[in-house]
Amino acid sequence: MFIKSLLQHVLQGKYTFADGLKYKDKKWHYCDGYDRRFYTEICSGLKPADISQFTNLDPPRKIPEGCYDCGDGFYNPETRVIVDYKLRFLRNADDDEHEWIIRTCRKASDETIEHKPKP
Repeated sequence: MFIKSLLQHVLQGKYTFADGLKYKDKKWHYCDGYDRRFYTEICSGLKPADISQFTNLDPPRKIPEGCYDCGDGFYNPETRVIVDYKLRFLRNADDDEHEWIIRTCRKASDETIEHKPKP
């Protein structure tokens, strides 16, 4: 009984993400499959069609060469080390996390060159 009431208390809490997005357990419409915009796009509007926004942070963080942005830091697949965005050690990736990052996350070479309008 104690565990059940503890869980109910925890589940009724409020959570606000770093960008100001407030989590709602009911009627959650953020990134739900119908609306795939980032929260900053919801707040500030979409960019023109020829300018893409790849992350919620705009402009996105510069990813070190050969690394991936895995959400809480950068991942180096050669060393299998994840560091935070200030380049401090976080953890070593196991095989599952390595595969997920390689398959899912944005890599340094995926960054686009700054848009330059024609003169």
